[in-house]
Amino acid sequence: MKNADCNYGGQAVIEGVMMRSPLKYAIAVRKPDKEIILKIGKLRTFSDKMRFLKWPIFRGIINLVESLVLGMKALTYSAEQATGEEEKINSLEMFFTIVIAFALFIVFFIALPTTMARYLDRYLSNIIIYNLFEGFLRISIFIIYLFIISKIKDIRRVFEYHGAEHKVIYAYEAGEELNVDNVKKYSTLHPRCGTSFIFIVLVMSILVFSLLGKQTLLLRIAYRISIIPLIAGLSYEILKLSAKNMNKNFIKWAVMPGLWFQKLTTSEPDDAQIEVAIKALKGVLPGENKNLKSEVVNNV
Repeated sequence: MKNADCNYGGQAVIEGVMMRSPLKYAIAVRKPDKEIILKIGKLRTFSDKMRFLKWPIFRGIINLVESLVLGMKALTYSAEQATGEEEKINSLEMFFTIVIAFALFIVFFIALPTTMARYLDRYLSNIIIYNLFEGFLRISIFIIYLFIISKIKDIRRVFEYHGAEHKVIYAYEAGEELNVDNVKKYSTLHPRCGTSFIFIVLVMSILVFSLLGKQTLLLRIAYRISIIPLIAGLSYEILKLSAKNMNKNFIKWAVMPGLWFQKLTTSEPDDAQIEVAIKALKGVLPGENKNLKSEVVNNV
């Protein structure tokens, strides 16, 4: 019997997996002594206090921001557990880490392709062709970036846990009992993955930027930065819509490029990594907590 509930998702962390539901999250990490430690916490969202943040577009923006914050906390916790070091990152350090990451995103995925396209302005008089070329540059930079980091040993380990996360979600959605043998047969590519979301953002940016017309280089960069939240919100709605209509052939073909992208960010996990992902998902499933050991409960 299939589980129609698509409210579970996650993220690979260092030697582990973080899973989340609408109400809580769970981080499972394999420690150096091979023990799996599990941290479970309640989720609180701004949309609970401000109802308009649950509206379409707005919910995508707030979900992205909250996912980034939770993701950073999960990575920090997993690094502490996987290495055995207790160096904690305070809120200020985390804020600057996110700011720096966002600044690098702007430099490499907004400013750089926009500047490169600007040098061919005289040859790209048609605004649609111009934005297609700029979008091609943006996607190419993203692919090159993923290819380079995939060659780093520690990143490859994270990508293997990413694959384990997807396999476990697939098994749960298919109504399978969550054990290693059942999970192994599923794909590492999932249509609701964050990599697919980024691909949708890249494609949507081509369409939205085409509506802006031509401006000076600085204005182009400024406009593109300012409408990132709108593009993210639209992309979130498209991702949710496609996930609910995967039985339609058109949708299957439409999400295929995003799945191809995931071939760069996921790898086949081993049994031990699948075991960690299973424990993380069970940490957020109703009625499973009482059967779990090494449980730590916090709020976020």
